[in-house]
Amino acid sequence: METYTDTDKNQILQDNLDHTLFSWSKQSGLNPISAERAEGVYVYDRDGKRYIDFSSQLMNVNIGHGDQRVTEAVAAQMRELSYVYPGMITKTRGDLGKKLAEITAPNLTKAFFTLGGAEAIENAIKLARVYTGRHKIVSLYQSFHGASYGAMSVGGDPRKFAVDSQAMPSTVHVENPFFYRCPWHSSTPEECAQRAADAMERIIGYENPGSVAAIVLEGESGTSGCIKYPPGYWKRVREICDKHGILLIADEVMSGFGRTGKWFGSDHHGVKVDIMAMAKGITAGYLPLGAVMVDDAIAHHFDDKPLPLGLTYSAHPVSCAAAVAVLDIYEEDNLLENTVQMGKYLDQRMAELIEKHPSIGDWRNTGLFGCIELVKNRQTKEPMAPWNAAPAQMDIMNKVMAKIKELGMYTFVRWNYIFIAPPLNITKDELDEGLEIISQAISVADQYVH
Repeated sequence: METYTDTDKNQILQDNLDHTLFSWSKQSGLNPISAERAEGVYVYDRDGKRYIDFSSQLMNVNIGHGDQRVTEAVAAQMRELSYVYPGMITKTRGDLGKKLAEITAPNLTKAFFTLGGAEAIENAIKLARVYTGRHKIVSLYQSFHGASYGAMSVGGDPRKFAVDSQAMPSTVHVENPFFYRCPWHSSTPEECAQRAADAMERIIGYENPGSVAAIVLEGESGTSGCIKYPPGYWKRVREICDKHGILLIADEVMSGFGRTGKWFGSDHHGVKVDIMAMAKGITAGYLPLGAVMVDDAIAHHFDDKPLPLGLTYSAHPVSCAAAVAVLDIYEEDNLLENTVQMGKYLDQRMAELIEKHPSIGDWRNTGLFGCIELVKNRQTKEPMAPWNAAPAQMDIMNKVMAKIKELGMYTFVRWNYIFIAPPLNITKDELDEGLEIISQAISVADQYVH
């Protein structure tokens, strides 16, 4: 391992700050972690400080950091073949396509490969529109589907406000079935599901059902706050699709590949999807890759028609090799089973923290895909920071975030949410270590409860 002097470290920092742009941030005053290496559930900076990774970076490093089995697979592929254009066949492309067809539902038979999640969503939308001859896309307000123009337009995340004037047309948004903050003040989760689905169908009726190409749902809600689908919601949405000839697209970019304890988040709901977008966990972040899995009928629609999708790096052989290795690791290391077991343990530990910390308003989790919602008052549910909080409204949560970093943790914190989505190979001891840091950080928020 290379040794860095203080001068080297300062130069690395300055080169990054002077010559690169950082996502979603004002560019002055940044103090990012200078990552040097990573292993298992830990990331180390250039001063030797260790950070436990409690959100798998961006919920994508599902197998953990530094697994040399992926390195070896990638190196072997590069020694053989690094790149050919997407119109050529490679073994690793076929191996990955076959494997994806095995772990997805039987009706999803073919994959179109992209280089990430936003591209997967873009191509899923394009495919749905071409296949149906319709143009409108329905999705949820509290959702995120990527940062390219089309994906951002379909999502309801407020980060799109900066480019609203250039948004992709023909997107329609509806309210989430968010029981903790139910827009319809439902008394049970099932009632919230019914009312949310009824509202969706009413709006589709106003929008002309014959113009709607697809409904897009995250397999499990992610950065909007892990908003869980109440029982029955997915089935009602599927019924709406069937009634009006609408395709159902599952965005499994964040919730796929074991994150929820099943291969895909939508697997928990027993509903057929027509198109599935995936990325992140497909390579566990080791290399960029995404995919669009399509129903057999959609695939055959293009048997005698040109498929209007194309990317220079589609089915990149090296990325495909990484994905095949990662999918093998999920199975060899029993990571889905570990996710279920650790998820149950996480829920038990969180129940203890809820008793201890009055600022915890809600805990939402499936497998290892969880979110703590912090509030100033459990009865009124007043959030520690509101949805789409302005910088001045983030004072309390900034203190919470600073404490998390100070104590040696990286995790995703947004508005009044703290996300817990560690690598799927995490152990009980490592969970305990991380939850102790989370507990100390939440103690900061407890001071503001009234």
